[in-house]
Amino acid sequence: MPFSPITPATADTLWVLSDRVRFLGSMPGTDLTLLEVTVPPGSGTPPHTHPSAELFYIASGEVTFGDFTPGAPPAMTTVPAGSALSVPSMAPHNYRNSGAGDAVMLVLVDPTLVSFFRDFGRSAPPMTGEAPDFGAVMAAMGRHGIALVA
Repeated sequence: MPFSPITPATADTLWVLSDRVRFLGSMPGTDLTLLEVTVPPGSGTPPHTHPSAELFYIASGEVTFGDFTPGAPPAMTTVPAGSALSVPSMAPHNYRNSGAGDAVMLVLVDPTLVSFFRDFGRSAPPMTGEAPDFGAVMAAMGRHGIALVA
């Protein structure tokens, strides 16, 4: 059986708010999926938790991650290209691209986050200046066990 590469042209691609998410494939024998997430300058997530652990590899740019562990002050860590960061299940966290150009991350996730991205993602990029539908965001988060952290 020949191997079949997934290329940028053939990967399923969705936009989750302003981030482009490409589904690069699942690892045989596991329930893990590799995503490529392109994060434009200024984009990111609010502090949140979810059941899926995540492993991030920063392929280009740099991404700042926040650790919002209860009882401790928020801790921010900037992760440069070529570095990896893991986030455990239910750990309160966020990320943000505070650089001037796109950041690209490879992210290993389980089916709970894949289902969120497929449920909430859109097939077309957002229009310039388009405001997010926060009601739709919150509803999708609720359906997939994702909770905002106050």
